Formats: sequence, structure tokens, C-alpha cells
Amino acid sequence: MKFRPLHDRILVKRIDAEEKTAGGIIIPDTAKEKPQQGEVIAVGPGARNEVGQLVALDVKVGDRVLFGKWSGTEVKIDGEDLLIMKESDIMGVLDETVAQKKAA
Repeated sequence: MKFRPLHDRILVKRIDAEEKTAGGIIIPDTAKEKPQQGEVIAVGPGARNEVGQLVALDVKVGDRVLFGKWSGTEVKIDGEDLLIMKESDIMGVLDETVAQKKAA
């Protein structure tokens, strides 16, 4: 199934948090918090301004973004848990170099 968000909405897939702490302690599923980081899967065309012109979104497919703990609406599409949220719910976009350093 193809899904296309409308207006200024985006579709985000959560990026799973680390299973271990820096000290090597394994975190059980019951103690984990929901990740507040995700990858943009699809974006809408944008919102309209007061004049009626289409204003494109700042995020694009493939961006890694940070969002609030309670942001968006959880949906299941093709058996995959995803989030639909407005662009205004996003706090920022992570640069690839920062994300790679954190993973290393």
C-alpha cells in the first residue's frame, strides 16, 4: 500500500534506541522509553499561506529528525508501526555526520 501524507504532514519511522548503556548494562523492553528520533518516510506537498500559495516543507524523505515524546499519531501501515505528525511537531533535523558519530 502506498501512503501519501496531505498538507504539512509527514510520515516518520521511529529509530530504535540502544539496547545497552555505555557501561554495558542491558536495558529490558519494559524500562525503555519510546525513541524520540526517527526517519522521514514520506512528506506532504506543504501548507498554504494566507495568499493561498503552497509553502514547501523543510524536511525531506530520508532525513533523521527529533520530535517530542508525545508527538504525532501512531498508525500501522503494512504491518509497520509509524507516526504521522505535522511538520511543526518536529524539533530539528539531525545531520548525517552527527548521527554517524553517535552510532560509532
